[in-house]
Amino acid sequence: MTGRRWARAVLPLLGLCLLALTPLPPAAATDAGHRAASDRVALPVLTSVRARHVGHIDRLVFGFTGGVPDTVRPAWVDTLVHDGSGLPVRVAGAKVLSVVMNGAQAHDQNGSTVSGRTAFALPNLITAVEAGDFEGVVTFGLGVQKQTAFQVHVRANRVVVDVDTAYVMSSRKVYFVDEDANAVPVLRRVPSSSPASAVLQSLFAGPTVAERGNGLRLVRSRATGFDHLSVSGGVARLRLTGGCRSGGSTTTVANEIVPTLKQFPSVDWVKIFGPGGHTESPTGPSDSIPACLEP
Repeated sequence: MTGRRWARAVLPLLGLCLLALTPLPPAAATDAGHRAASDRVALPVLTSVRARHVGHIDRLVFGFTGGVPDTVRPAWVDTLVHDGSGLPVRVAGAKVLSVVMNGAQAHDQNGSTVSGRTAFALPNLITAVEAGDFEGVVTFGLGVQKQTAFQVHVRANRVVVDVDTAYVMSSRKVYFVDEDANAVPVLRRVPSSSPASAVLQSLFAGPTVAERGNGLRLVRSRATGFDHLSVSGGVARLRLTGGCRSGGSTTTVANEIVPTLKQFPSVDWVKIFGPGGHTESPTGPSDSIPACLEP
């Protein structure tokens, strides 16, 4: 009697289990997939990064489709770190304004929706560099000539970053290389208080989109930037940072640095040191490059 009561109790449970394990018909499975997809909210997509000078500010606009990020966190940093790898990201400028946008993405089904690196011919804001598009978080670093006051405004389908430029400026030349390996000057407005450093920062930011369209390019020779810039006795000295290699070419970053610095009346000679602190002719009235820039 006890065995029969147990069997009557267990058989319905087994039936329920078998029903639960039975696969859904194809139409039902498809409907369930559509319902799950509709339950997921699409993230706003970053589709443009543009900047211009307005009054006493440089204004950068992140343009979005499908809304705006949930939060925007700006902060001054010395080094921008990639959100995915944790490695430092090359950003030209005396300082970097990190902009972290949560609840957004910079890609669609076809890949990235914006350029990962853009240069601007502006007095303070000289470049915007992507440093992450990972799990709904988009990170950019804005390279500037001077750390100044800034404001961030969130508008319909855009995030606006205003960086102050209320200081004395002057127009200076920056040299890039054209398709024939000639050094070609372009104009940049830079802070008058530190023009030599500013033109080199603008150099490492690279040519603008329009300048690239005209055939100009930045030859870095694997250098990521510079430091230890000084001008004394008619000689400008600086050290390359990051790497240094000519790749067998006679056209190197020196072809851009030397004329960029020699535009200043106080500079007769330019001595470029490699990352290790060496150059071929460290003293005397001559230009000098490190051995790593030799063909």
